[in-house]
Parts: sequence; structure tokens; C-alpha cells
Amino acid sequence: MKNTAIESLGDISSLVELLRYRALQQPEKRAYTFLTNGESERGSITYAELERRARAVGAFLQSLELKGERALLLYPAGLDYIIAFLGCLYAGVAAVPAYPPRLNRNLLRLQNIVNDSKAQAVLTTAAIIAKFEPLIEQTPGLSELQWLMTDSINTALAYRWQDPAATGDTLAFLQYTSGSVGLPKGVMVSHGNVLNNEKVINTAFELREDTVIVGWLPIYHDMGLMGNVLQTLYTGGSHIFMSPVDFLQKPYRWLKAISDYKGVFCGGPNFAYDLCVNKITEEQKATLDLRSWRAAFNGAEPVRYETIERFTAAFEPVGFSRTAMYPCYGMAETTLMVSGGGVNEPPAAGKFSAPSLEKNEIAACSEAEPGRILVSCGHAWLNHKLVIADPELLVRCAPDKVGEIWVSGASVAGGYWNKPETTRRTFHAYLSDSGAGPFLRTGDLGFIHDGELFVTGRLKDLIIIRGTNHYPQDIELTVEQCHEAIRPGCCAAFSLDIDGEERLGIVAEIERRFRPRENQGEDGQNEVLTEIYSAIQESIFTQHELQIHQILLLKPGSIPKTSSGKIQRHACRAGLLDGTLSAERGVMNG
Repeated sequence: MKNTAIESLGDISSLVELLRYRALQQPEKRAYTFLTNGESERGSITYAELERRARAVGAFLQSLELKGERALLLYPAGLDYIIAFLGCLYAGVAAVPAYPPRLNRNLLRLQNIVNDSKAQAVLTTAAIIAKFEPLIEQTPGLSELQWLMTDSINTALAYRWQDPAATGDTLAFLQYTSGSVGLPKGVMVSHGNVLNNEKVINTAFELREDTVIVGWLPIYHDMGLMGNVLQTLYTGGSHIFMSPVDFLQKPYRWLKAISDYKGVFCGGPNFAYDLCVNKITEEQKATLDLRSWRAAFNGAEPVRYETIERFTAAFEPVGFSRTAMYPCYGMAETTLMVSGGGVNEPPAAGKFSAPSLEKNEIAACSEAEPGRILVSCGHAWLNHKLVIADPELLVRCAPDKVGEIWVSGASVAGGYWNKPETTRRTFHAYLSDSGAGPFLRTGDLGFIHDGELFVTGRLKDLIIIRGTNHYPQDIELTVEQCHEAIRPGCCAAFSLDIDGEERLGIVAEIERRFRPRENQGEDGQNEVLTEIYSAIQESIFTQHELQIHQILLLKPGSIPKTSSGKIQRHACRAGLLDGTLSAERGVMNG
């Protein structure tokens, strides 16, 4: 079968044109199917019906004169999210994907996104509005918005729709990163960025109109939106999907859906594969047939060699092929994918000297020294270019050096919404020796060896747990505010590699008046410190939905800082691991 996703889309310049094309060419083909509880078909939609409903939503938004504005999307997993997203594009409204908060959680993140994006409306369902109405009314910034229910819009409105004349340069949506407290960053993704990156994915994975994608990734996340939902539209294939919660509760549901629907292109971060290995029983494995799974992409966090080995060993007996594993690299700032290997090729890996890597140098590993196995993330695709640059000198690194990964190409987004200075620093980098550029500075460290990209770490202290980015300063502020014993500006949050999984570590100084006194007795000391530990654990779980692996409370003045007073997170991590920090008591394990 010819790859019409590549051959027939050359003149299409927007996602609006793309959906209209699919509705004309494949009107009765089932595009998206949602599995309730991750198991039973709750609803499905054809390309023709999707186009009609998106057009109706677009006409409705146009009638409210929202063209050129931003609209926040708050939906549970399901078809309504996809319809509303495309409806925004049909109206000429920039979509702002987000997710409904829980009733017992604060709305700070949503408030920050609304304030930053200057969204004029929230698109959601009647059920969400009914559930959160009391909370919305009490929340500044949210109560003033137009809250619009799209699940009850009459499709007859589709006939009033007016083409917004979107081009490749038109802003399609804002993909919000986690952001630091009060300063979330919205990546400006254009229609052209999306179409280019979907072509990258389609080409790299050799997808066709008969491709079946089976997923659970959140639609508000770039990997779920770009990799699953919009790639389905670009390829003209079918997407079977479930709620992330349903997958997390029972990982077997994902692999069973792949088996039942003959999924071809299905993936997620490391933790998803690890979860399948740890939670799927031998009896459940016996019901699976994974021979159709030709491309198992692995991204959104550093790809681990151990994960690939464990998953392959666990599921080869039921048809999974090692050649299906596909490590790749990308980020929201590049719309999604930048690099990857060849499909149907086993993932490449190399063993390098660990001491050399710690010094940002590349060297083969001898038998006498510790080694670190790194997984290749392949090469850049189509019109993209990768450069390894010295992050301080801004020159290209020597071949034997680790540096910051810089990217250029048509998938690189336009910058951060309403943040010109941050955009200039991040998206408009030039090599100081040659003047080549502009490049996107990714903040990731890596090197290119034999034409393959290897990611070694992060220049920034970004924490990635279960595929989700967490900025340490967000977590640190939460810790500081959770108990009066925590000294302001004296807390560090960082990631810990525990048995191949990234976990959260916290160290924090406590005020002198809360330090256990010598005459307090062991029970009294334990009571004071236990109260602080509990406050930290509860606040981090409530605010960030994270569990802490280790907490260490420190004596005043003992946390590592630079000469300018900045917290040295790497030194804190090292001190926690080797026991050299001045602690009030032993480490509390989560």
C-alpha cells in the first residue's frame, strides 16, 4: 500500500485542511475509538463525523467572536477532547490543552496558565462544570472566563462555519510546560510545526493508512497529542485509546488492546514499560499476541537500557520483537520528535567510561573501570539538524566531549508565548565561532558517536518522573511552605536513580528552634522530626502528585550553596547518597 500520508499531503498547509481532506477521502473510516475502563468500546467517530463536529464547535466559537483568542481545554480522556481541540483550530482559536483538577487540589497551575495565556474561554463538558462549579466561582482568574460546554453543541451549526484561512504560520496551540512557580511557559506551536513533525514521525516509523495506534498517553501532553492523536489524522489511520488512569491501574489493559486491535505504533516513557513488566502476570501474558506491534517508541525521559532488556525478555514469548523497540528524542519545544533510529532495527547502545562521562568526556570503557550503558536516540530526521555545543563558550564541542544538544529545523516552535527574552535565549542561539544558527538550546547534555545521538543528562535540574517534567524550584517552594520549621531558601529537590527508575529526593534545613534538644529524649526528637517529615510528604503528594523516595533534614547552614548563594542541587544529591551532609537524623525513606 502506498504511503498516502506523505504522497498526498504536499499542498496541505494547516490541520483544518488536513481534517477536511481526510473527511473527503476516508469519510466512513473509524478514526478514533475510546475504551471505557480501558477495555470496552464506549464510543467511536469517523473522519466525516469528526470533521462535522469540529466544524460545529468552530462555528460556535466564531459566533462568540473568539477568533484570534486562546481557549483552555478541560476534558477527561475521551472523544470530546479531540473534537474540541480541532474545533478550536476550525475557529481560528489557539487551543491551550490542560486537564481538570481534582476536587481536593488547588487550582494554582490552571490559574497560572490562564494568566499567562490570557485565555478568554474554557471549553469543557457539562459534567465537568457541574462538578467544579463551586470551586470555579471561588477562584480568581477562572470565575471571570466564559465556560463553554461543547458536548451539547448542535452539529447543525457546522453549516454556519467560516474558514479561518489558517496557514502554516498560524498559531495552532500553546503547549504548556510545567514551568516555575507563577511563570509557566507556553510553547507556541504553529500549524506548520505540527505538519512538519507529523511528517517526521510518519517517515521515521514508516506508517501507512492501515496503521493502528493504541495508546493511553494524556491528550494534553505533547506525546499523546502529537504522537497519537494528530499522527492518526496525518496518517489516515485508526487510534484506539484509553484513560491514563485506566492504564496505570491495570497495565495489562494497554497490551491487551494492542493484542486485540493489532496495534502497530504504540509507546510511552520508560516507566510504562517497567510497569507492564512488574504488574502483568504470567496468566495475563498467556492471553496476549504482540506480533503486530512493529514500533514501540520510548521517549519523554532518558531511555534506559535496562528497561529495553527487561521488557523484551518479558514479552518476547508472546510475540514482541526486540526490533520493535524504538528509542527517540524530542520535546515540546520541537513540537515533539527530533531524532530516532531506523524502524525494524534493534535499538543501539554503547558502553562508555562512567568517570569520563562525569567529566563530560567520552571514552571507551575498560574492564578495570565502571561503565555506563547509554541507549542511542538515533539521528535527526528530514530537515532537522543536531549540534553538540559548549553551553558556556557557545562553540561546537570536540567529538570526544559532552555538550548541550542544540536543534534546528522546521519543527522547532516559534518560542514561548509572551516571553520574548526567554524566547531569545532559548530559541535563538548561534555558534559564536561560525555564526551558524539559529538553534534551540534544549538544556539536555549529550554527544554524537558514529552519527548517533546519546543523551547523558540535563544541563538544567529538571526532574522527570513517569514521563512528567517537574521543576525543582516548584517542589522546593512547596516544601518551604508546608511547615514553619523549614528554612526559606534552604531546600533542594532532585532526582535519584533507584534501580533504573527516577525517584524524588529532598534535603532541607530546619530552623534552630525546631532542632531536637539534647534533653528532649529520643521519643521527643522523633515526634518533632516525624511531624516535619509527614508535612513534607503530604504537601508534595497534594501539590505535585509525587511520592518522595528519600528526605534528609539538615542542620542550619549546612546545605551546599555556591558563592553567590545558589543551592547546589548536584552536591545535595551527592551528599545524600554518600552520607556527608550534616543531618539531624538518618534519612527518611518514602
